Amino acid sequence: MKKYIKGFIAFFVLIVMLFIPEHIAYAEDGALEQVKENGELVIGTSADFPPFEFYAGEGDEQEIVGMDILIAEKIADDLGVELVIQDMGFDSLLPALESNKIDMIVAGMTPTEERRKSVNFSDIYFQTFQNIMVRSGDKDIYDSIESLAGQTIGVQSGTLQEELAQQIPNAKITKLENINDLILSLETNRIEAIVMQGPNAVAHAENNDELYTYEGDFELDEQDQGSAIAIRYGEDSLVEAVNESLAEISGNNLTEDYLATAGEYMSQDKEGGFVSKYWRYFLDGTAMTIFISLIGVLVGLVLGFILSLMRLAKNVIIRFLGSSYVEFVRGTPLLIQVMFIYFGVGVFFNLPALTAGIIAVSLNSGAYICEIIRSGLNSVDSGQSEAARSLGMSRNQAMRHIIFPQALKNIWPALGNEFITIIKESSIVSVIGVGELIFQTRVVRSASFEGILPLIITMMIYFVLTFTLTKILNYFEGRMNHD
Repeated sequence: MKKYIKGFIAFFVLIVMLFIPEHIAYAEDGALEQVKENGELVIGTSADFPPFEFYAGEGDEQEIVGMDILIAEKIADDLGVELVIQDMGFDSLLPALESNKIDMIVAGMTPTEERRKSVNFSDIYFQTFQNIMVRSGDKDIYDSIESLAGQTIGVQSGTLQEELAQQIPNAKITKLENINDLILSLETNRIEAIVMQGPNAVAHAENNDELYTYEGDFELDEQDQGSAIAIRYGEDSLVEAVNESLAEISGNNLTEDYLATAGEYMSQDKEGGFVSKYWRYFLDGTAMTIFISLIGVLVGLVLGFILSLMRLAKNVIIRFLGSSYVEFVRGTPLLIQVMFIYFGVGVFFNLPALTAGIIAVSLNSGAYICEIIRSGLNSVDSGQSEAARSLGMSRNQAMRHIIFPQALKNIWPALGNEFITIIKESSIVSVIGVGELIFQTRVVRSASFEGILPLIITMMIYFVLTFTLTKILNYFEGRMNHD
């Protein structure tokens, strides 16, 4: 049976690869007309990068602001459409663009030669510089690239800085997805320095006395010293329209005004207490986490019950299909499943991030709940079924009235543990921009320049959720045992 399952999985992967269309990266040009017809320009960004893009405001007034966002607003205004912003991890931006989830990337992205192989770029709209950030107490020790030789250097994965760090002799490079995690690693002595884009490094240093930054003497190509907007290949009409807006911005020196406006937002964010400013972020994230987990468990219960019956069926084909699904889902990481459903399946169906996240969590949960239910059904003595059949019950009646009620008592603790697991694992959907608790924590860390406090609050929220759920499940378990 295992041989057949492996064959089925290999066949499935082959079919998926064959049917991924070639036009993902080379769409027919009609992009500008399509944007105007839709009435909206959808941009992707990673809003943990002040002063380019970051969150500001309180409660219902929270929004993504920054220089890049003002540039995007200018482009949208010139096109006569509404601006729609999708926030996600930096590593997810290129897949989102290639799978048509967004129209362009506006995230301070450097048009490196490697990236140009995948996507097209606009003209450079901001000439930047590359900095090294160290702890303030080490500024006299690590004051040059040479002084950092052999040290542990942090970079954001998938960025130009990852390549630049290799110019430091014998450097041990630590790659993290989030800038805030790099800052925290530096503050807790996990790394000795960070290679960062200049304005972003300056913004963090100005808001944290424990950090010091200086411009690094890196060898840079001309194309590596600026930021540009990424657009799919073949969409030349959109590139031309964007370049026209960027030329006007450059001609009127509007980037200086945009940076000043971003600085004002950052100054406003220093005012007020931490809890009073950011409690709404945690509340919204908690509500979304509970919602995703609840839907995931409910759908997973239905799917898991169906799959468990398939795995116990007498029909070989039905049993094979059920086993193949369970083995495939349990054999692949939830992170990959989330990204595949959002970016891969999203090529054919334009699924919103929340919908894709719920589907992935539900399908994953169904596979694990299937095994829980199947083991529970198998734990009931076979004599129970035989006795029910001797009393004239059908197989379905015996399952519904005799077997399943007894199995439920046995599997209740495991089902509860699965619910608790989903609450914690639902954080994975943050990679595609779903605003659950971990996503909102990242937002708070970016906006507040606080590394540890948001993590402590989030940890306590997860503990309260899981502890409360455990007590509720234990109560019902006691009631069932009493009955």
